[in-house]
Amino acid sequence: MSDEVQNPPAGDDAGIPLPPPSFTFIVLSLRAQAEMQLGLFRFGNEEEEKQPPDLQLARHTIDLMGILLDKSKGNLTLEEQRLLENSLTELRFRFVQISDETAKTTAQKA
Repeated sequence: MSDEVQNPPAGDDAGIPLPPPSFTFIVLSLRAQAEMQLGLFRFGNEEEEKQPPDLQLARHTIDLMGILLDKSKGNLTLEEQRLLENSLTELRFRFVQISDETAKTTAQKA
């Protein structure tokens, strides 16, 4: 596999330009996925009902980030290390918070 980035052809069908591949992009992509799975992003019309969080999928994504942190120790720049550690800390906190809120909501409905 080549390290060169394949750019789409120019013209109307060129699509959205992609950022260069990087460790930072991987971390930010996984973080955004986890935030969506936790229900922290709302898409579309504000009047639409908020989708419930997918805690199982969010936990899986957060665990993947934890593996990435463990396996990349000693190979990251200080900025990359901080980004990954801070993202994990925040996501884990949010996961616990949303899990508790979901449990309370479920208990109130019962």
